[in-house]
Amino acid sequence: MSRPTTKDELLKAADENYAKLNKLISSLTEEQLEASFDFSEDVKKKEAHWKRDKNLRDVLIHLYEWHMLLLNWVKANENGESKPFLPEPYNWKTYGEMNVKLWEKHQSTTLEEAKALVEKSHAETMKLAEKYTNEELFTKGYFKWTGGNALGSYFVSDTSGHYDWAMKKLKAHVKNCKGK
Repeated sequence: MSRPTTKDELLKAADENYAKLNKLISSLTEEQLEASFDFSEDVKKKEAHWKRDKNLRDVLIHLYEWHMLLLNWVKANENGESKPFLPEPYNWKTYGEMNVKLWEKHQSTTLEEAKALVEKSHAETMKLAEKYTNEELFTKGYFKWTGGNALGSYFVSDTSGHYDWAMKKLKAHVKNCKGK
């Protein structure tokens, strides 16, 4: 599926990918759920997240925390508080450090808690996206606080795009488990 460029496409892609992600999660065996992620043998997996996330909980918490970034950013700016998407002191060059801090924050969070958090934050994100018109979501710079970007691009990245990322990671983990 190509990247959504309309409100209907955004909502459909987000819901479909979220359902696919949940279906994939429910298909994981107990062995796959208990095995730690290990992508060290794959030289193509160089990005930091391949080392950072060690299990399904870590992946779900990552999704939850990015939902919260979006929700808090939009709500603050809607209420007249000028707030950047990424919290201080982070920027788009250092957000990997932020991801590590988010990961550290949740090392005592259980898998069940992570599932509940991401389910709730997904629903809140979808509800927020639904309130905007197609024009508000996909006109670049419609809102001053989005810079030159379209608000919808943040929603796409935080939902369907991030769910694709999570599924890719989980499928790689399943493949690793079968290879052992």
